[in-house]
Amino acid sequence: MIEQFKHEKVQVNAYQNPKNGMYFCGDSYYVNATDEYFICVVADGLGSGEFAHDASQAVISAAKVSEKEDVSVIMKACNEAMKNKRGAAVSVLKVDYDNQEVVYSCVGNIRFFLYPPSEKLIYPLPVKGYLSGKPQIIKTHRFPFTSNMKFFVYSDGLNIPSVRKYIKDIPSANSLLEIAAIFTAGMDDVTIISGEIT
Repeated sequence: MIEQFKHEKVQVNAYQNPKNGMYFCGDSYYVNATDEYFICVVADGLGSGEFAHDASQAVISAAKVSEKEDVSVIMKACNEAMKNKRGAAVSVLKVDYDNQEVVYSCVGNIRFFLYPPSEKLIYPLPVKGYLSGKPQIIKTHRFPFTSNMKFFVYSDGLNIPSVRKYIKDIPSANSLLEIAAIFTAGMDDVTIISGEIT
C-alpha cells in the first residue's frame, strides 16, 4: 500500500488504492530524481476502472519521455497523450536544482501543497477541467527552492479538511497510512504522495 522512493536529495512516500477494491486503479503516478532534478507526476483518469487506468498510464508514459524538459513542455506532452483517451486530471511537480526553483502545473482536481521551512504553506489553486488532447492554456507556477521543503499531493479520493494540521509530520509512511485510513472512504481511486526535498 505504501511505496517508498529514496534519493540522495529526496525522500518520498506514496499511497495508492483503487475504488472499492477494483482491480484497475484510475490513478497513476511517477516519481524520479537525478542530480539535476526531481519530478513527481500524478494523473487521475476520468471515471474509474480500466479506461481511467489506461488514460492515466498514457499520461505517465508521456511524462517519462519528456521529463528532462520544462514543466510546460511535459504538460503539453501529457495533453497530447489524451487524444482518443478518456482524459485525465494531471499534476506535475519538478524541482530544478541548477536554477534553484520549484515548478508546478496542474489541470483538474489534484491538490498540491508545498511547505518550506519558513512555515508559509504554498498552495497553488487548482485549475478546473482536465487534459483531453484539445489545445488549452496551461498555467505554470514557479517558486524559489529552499532546502528541506516538504510537499503533499493527492487526488480527489482523499477528503482532508486541513492539510496544514498534518503536513508537518510528513513524509512519515505511518502518518500517510493514518491519513488514508481516516480521510478515504473507498468511494474513489486515491493517490497520496508526500515527500521532503533536501
